[in-house]
Amino acid sequence: MAGRTVSSGGAKGERRKPRSVESHQRGPGKAGKSRKARSVASRPEIVDESRPQEVTRAIGREGAFVDARELHSEDYVAETLHQTTGTLGVISRPKVVDFTERAKERKRAGMRVIALRVVAMVTSVAVLIGLVWLLFFSSVFRLEVGAISVSGANEWVSEQTIRSIADKQAGKSLFLVSTNDVSKQLGNIPGVSEANVSKQFPKSMSVEVKAQRPAAMLKNGDTLTAVDSQARVLNSVTDANVDGIPVIEVKDVDKSLKNRSIKEALTILGALPESMRSAITQVTAETQDSVTTTLNDGDRVIVWGNSSQLKLKMAVVDKIINDSNVIGDRHQVDVSAPLKPIMK
Repeated sequence: MAGRTVSSGGAKGERRKPRSVESHQRGPGKAGKSRKARSVASRPEIVDESRPQEVTRAIGREGAFVDARELHSEDYVAETLHQTTGTLGVISRPKVVDFTERAKERKRAGMRVIALRVVAMVTSVAVLIGLVWLLFFSSVFRLEVGAISVSGANEWVSEQTIRSIADKQAGKSLFLVSTNDVSKQLGNIPGVSEANVSKQFPKSMSVEVKAQRPAAMLKNGDTLTAVDSQARVLNSVTDANVDGIPVIEVKDVDKSLKNRSIKEALTILGALPESMRSAITQVTAETQDSVTTTLNDGDRVIVWGNSSQLKLKMAVVDKIINDSNVIGDRHQVDVSAPLKPIMK
């Protein structure tokens, strides 16, 4: 739509406020409105320069004349200053983002984070290395030979034999010493029935063994060889006291240790109480099912058979030989079948 600006009347040099002139095509019933619009358009107005001027809107017939010199153009600079003026009247410039500098700042921040992580990682590794050195390689927890105590040795199981195993752990950190492995090695010593190994922090260890007497002495002529209940030859048997130790006569020691009947006899003798063992004067084992012990030079003869049901057999023998009403004047007790003992 096009329009024109009309001014009329007034003093010379006095500015007139542009008015909007609307042109409408006449139609039925609208002639009065058109005359009213022309009447208003011809009325002059005084322009107040202190008030912001509005942009003239020219709305009229298409192709109507508009005087561009009378059109008001908006001062965008003044409007921007007006919008950016603070409460104290100070003009504040809109913030301008420097994306290049911002990217550099982000890069520097990222480098600082990476540096902190690297420092934390290096510190953690250093602490871990220091802890490993302290626990496993320093002298703080190092086991020395003089800090290993041994008890329980006897004339059949010497302290030197026990120390030959325990002293192998010297020079290690106490954290690296396996008490189970040491106990197992000590248990393999002939004559050792039990071994207890304990660590005593910061750097000492105690070894306590239960060394049994020989289960029997194998006699071959004038030679006596001490063996345990597992048919193992004991150490340090030369010039040892054999009082109260059962004696088994054999033709060959090495072959006898592999013989099933001798092994059965040694198992039985090793399980008997010390009071009965000390009373045994002879042991025979013609077969593995005919192990026999003689007490007090023939006062009592016990036929054990083999080592099966040994606890029950010992209980039956103890009941019979210690009850005079049961044993009477008989001397031999056969417990090969413990539920049906035979007395002769």
